Amino acid sequence: MKKLTIRQAIRVVTVLIICAEGVSLASAAAAEPPALDASSGQDLQIDITKKGLGKEVLLRQGAKEWFMLVEVTPENTVVIRQEKDQEAYLVDESETHDRPLTAAEVDTVIDDFINSVKTQTKSQRK
Repeated sequence: MKKLTIRQAIRVVTVLIICAEGVSLASAAAAEPPALDASSGQDLQIDITKKGLGKEVLLRQGAKEWFMLVEVTPENTVVIRQEKDQEAYLVDESETHDRPLTAAEVDTVIDDFINSVKTQTKSQRK
């Protein structure tokens, strides 16, 4: 039960951080050109932002959004994944690791997430 309380506290803090940095995310989105996914006929926009020792990625295609935050502290790592279609959340999950991930591991997690979204959008077209 105590573990659940800690996760809830971490999630609340993370959501507050995300909200507080929404302005910087919007400016980063405006600065980066969208990546074209030719198979879908729509642009798949990918925005990656460094967050302390971790990273945040937001992918958008039409009304769908995919979000991942990898927050690294000296004690642990929290990974949050969300998938949203218009205003409905299809996926909203988090996991906590008992150690900080290295920069290379963070990059791998982010790259794997981006590749899975690209694969998912290609599969939905078929």
